[in-house]
Amino acid sequence: MLLYVTLALIGVFLLCVPLKVTSEYQICINKSTPVMTDEQRLYTVLMKDYDRNTRPVFNASHPVNVSVGITLTQIFDVDEKNQVITTNIWLDQEWKDEKLTWDPAHYNGLSVLRVPCKSLWLPDIVLYNSAEDYTQGFMEALAMVSSNGNVFWPPIVKLRSTCAIDITYFPFDDQICRMKVGSWAYDGFQVDVFNRSNSIDLSNFVSNGEWELIGVKAVRNVVKYQCCPESFPDVTFTLHISRRTLYYTYNVIIPCVMLSVLTLLGFWMRPDSGEKVTLGLTVLLAFSVFMLLIAENMPATSSFVPLIGIYLTTVMALTSMSVILAVVTSNINQRGFKETDLPSFLKGFIIFLSKTMCMKLAHINYENLDEVKLEQIRNGMRDNYARHMKTTFSNDSGCNLIEYENGEPRASGNANARLNPGDRNWELQEILNRLQILIQKEEEKEKSDTLAKRWMEASEVIDRFLFWVFVFGTVISSVFLLIIYPTIKEVSVDS
Repeated sequence: MLLYVTLALIGVFLLCVPLKVTSEYQICINKSTPVMTDEQRLYTVLMKDYDRNTRPVFNASHPVNVSVGITLTQIFDVDEKNQVITTNIWLDQEWKDEKLTWDPAHYNGLSVLRVPCKSLWLPDIVLYNSAEDYTQGFMEALAMVSSNGNVFWPPIVKLRSTCAIDITYFPFDDQICRMKVGSWAYDGFQVDVFNRSNSIDLSNFVSNGEWELIGVKAVRNVVKYQCCPESFPDVTFTLHISRRTLYYTYNVIIPCVMLSVLTLLGFWMRPDSGEKVTLGLTVLLAFSVFMLLIAENMPATSSFVPLIGIYLTTVMALTSMSVILAVVTSNINQRGFKETDLPSFLKGFIIFLSKTMCMKLAHINYENLDEVKLEQIRNGMRDNYARHMKTTFSNDSGCNLIEYENGEPRASGNANARLNPGDRNWELQEILNRLQILIQKEEEKEKSDTLAKRWMEASEVIDRFLFWVFVFGTVISSVFLLIIYPTIKEVSVDS
């Protein structure tokens, strides 16, 4: 009995020992060889013996075809002074890496693998017309590798590229900016560059407050440079942008038009007022401030003259002429106090201008042109008056003459009869001489006032004529420079 029990215990022990050993052995196996994911296994296989410093083609005579495209997201700034445009883009690059192929069936259907870009061969695509110092490279984004070896790498890039700014029509200008990208070291037989499409992707574009995007295009070019006999292909992306004029309209154009109106109002001030010149100089100073503000934002170039600069120069010239003519009309107004009459040609010109502008003249007319005849009439009236006085008062005293001048009735001649006839004649002659002196002074004063009024009237007519001249000049220059001329500009993306 004891024997059977012993044999049974031995059998149970033998059965348990192999199971324990097998379990420990399995645990040891799991610890020594951990399980790997499909992406780990694939990445390990692809990166084994992979060299990122050489082109990914087995046949050295075959080029790597790189397709380049741009997704424009924003136009940051257009620096007219330094002629640089700053843009934010996604630089889409696609090529085929012959060393990165696999069968998706061996990796549970894994057909696309994301690989760090620093582990792969990357084409040396650069911006030819870059304004940067090349101290920073592209964003280290992951590259999407397909099972057929196709690699897609879209880093986000902030580009600062040179752009020839044409400010001829500023602030109604359009600009054509180009971004030329291509391989820097490889020629077309090693890395051939193509454009992914004939345009630029604008699906994520954020509009700019100063510039409006009009058109885009992408063109592939093949260029030979003096350094090398091989050709170097590139892709040139063209941006056609137009400046939004609302800001400059409210901050520059409208104030300039208002200042021009103030210049015109100066012609309605009296010629003898010294404020005409003061107003003109103040407006001229304001235009100078606007000119300085515009010049600060413009590039220091002699190739182009901005349209707003031409407009400001024109209105400043008109304002300067108004100041000069205000001095001239003031001088014309003051010449009347020198007791000189208007020249005959000036009288004819003033009368012609007054008829043209439908103005009525009160002191200047064609009859005033014959001053000799007028003087003869005055002398005749003076002689007739003297003869009338001698005839009427030959037997009267001076008192009766005074009474006659005052409109009073004459007294009886008995009181005057006692006077000596010689004395009466002397008194009468003295009174007549005094009266002639008074009449002559009054005539001279009237003549002086008439001459002064003629010169004043002439200055007013000239002022009114200059007002209409400056009205037409300001309106024509403003309409042509600010409305008509900007519409005839020809800007093409192909240019």
